[in-house]
Amino acid sequence: MGSSPLLIASRNPGKVAEVRAFLADLDFDLRDLGAFPDLPDVEETGASFAENALLKARFYHQRTGLLTVADDSGLEVDALGGEPGLHSARFAGPRATDAERIARLLERLKEVPEERRSARFVCVVALVGRDGLEKTFTGICEGRIRREPAGTNGFGYDPIFEYPPLGKTFAELSREEKAAISHRGRALRQLREFLQQWKATER
Repeated sequence: MGSSPLLIASRNPGKVAEVRAFLADLDFDLRDLGAFPDLPDVEETGASFAENALLKARFYHQRTGLLTVADDSGLEVDALGGEPGLHSARFAGPRATDAERIARLLERLKEVPEERRSARFVCVVALVGRDGLEKTFTGICEGRIRREPAGTNGFGYDPIFEYPPLGKTFAELSREEKAAISHRGRALRQLREFLQQWKATER
């Protein structure tokens, strides 16, 4: 029996690389949305990370017929009442760069003292397949927001999100170090475990 196709429903190269790294040694033919340039983006109208992840996974599963993984993730900053949260990717406007989003967030937190700069990254990974298969896996990583970006790895808000036990931002960690502790890493480990068991029963 050949490798089953598995669609990673993202066009974000950083995100696709992280998912691929977690699932690379499982018996799946991993594809991403780069292979489906004509498929539209999904409007994320859900009221939670889980709803948005499921919206995306269902949409691309229906369009391609493939077992599909999608995630929704974001940064919740306590001093901003949980913002940017669901709007993390659109925090500085629909076509803003990572640098512009970071600049906007730091500006909003300019007067916030160190002890109130707590934040967390949240990631929900959704898996949708045939025969009504729908699962979600949640990962959370607690940290704090730095006053200045540091590091060149990662993407999104990684340069300003410090993981206190290591005293480094996500952007200062190697991909392997980040995967071991990140919100997405925690959710993907659960997904990986589920897929291993699912694959065993499928044979």
